[in-house]
Amino acid sequence: MVTKATWTRGFRNGLQTTWELAKVIIPLTVLIAIFKEVGWLDLLAIRMEPLMALLGLPGEAALAIVVGYCINIYSAIAVILAIDLTAKQITIIAVMIAICHGIFVESAITRKTGVKAWPLALMRIGVSLLAGLGLNWLY
Repeated sequence: MVTKATWTRGFRNGLQTTWELAKVIIPLTVLIAIFKEVGWLDLLAIRMEPLMALLGLPGEAALAIVVGYCINIYSAIAVILAIDLTAKQITIIAVMIAICHGIFVESAITRKTGVKAWPLALMRIGVSLLAGLGLNWLY
């Protein structure tokens, strides 16, 4: 039976979770916006071109992957739309981001469950890169 105490406890827990997520999302979003304005994201694209070539992607695709990994899938879609990509390239990015999206937010949630967040985050990044490599070679 749902009581007033249940609703109160649920609301309080929801606010606490929202606060935990906001502490990660807001600074990260501001940081990425600053990096974009300063030109560091463009520099990232140039530096990541050799790795992106292994994945069958142009250097600019690093921006979509970083945004997807750090923020969320929807932000990555916005970046993907600004880049001229083939169906194969979009598929590779989509699979990589599906495996490893919102890593900072999900790491904060993972910590709440008692699991060590960094080993799991590194595993997700590794599996994402392996999936991208595999798709590039097989597709």
